[in-house]
Amino acid sequence: MSKLTTHALDTYSGKPAKGMKVDVYFISEKREKIKSVILNNDGRPDEVLIEPIKIGNYELVFYVGEYFKKITELEKPNFLNEVSIKFGVSHPKEKYHVPLLVSPWSYSTYRGS
Repeated sequence: MSKLTTHALDTYSGKPAKGMKVDVYFISEKREKIKSVILNNDGRPDEVLIEPIKIGNYELVFYVGEYFKKITELEKPNFLNEVSIKFGVSHPKEKYHVPLLVSPWSYSTYRGS
């Protein structure tokens, strides 16, 4: 199934990142915004980000600074404000799931299925 999905887990609170904004871009000669989504109670968008996907470069921008400002008090400026994950799709017939595990001070990602 050819699609791009994501979710975000708040490792600071131990919960899904409900309410976090995520922008989705396709990058070729220019950076083209595809959509913006807000993550639901499960830390996932209510829709597939892209279906079907095509070969090329993509970027997910997670607005972690805005998210953490809503749930905790942070020093100013924030250590993390936006987390940008840039990745390539070389097999457009496969599913690409790109999750984010994030705290106010660190993050990690991987390609899931």
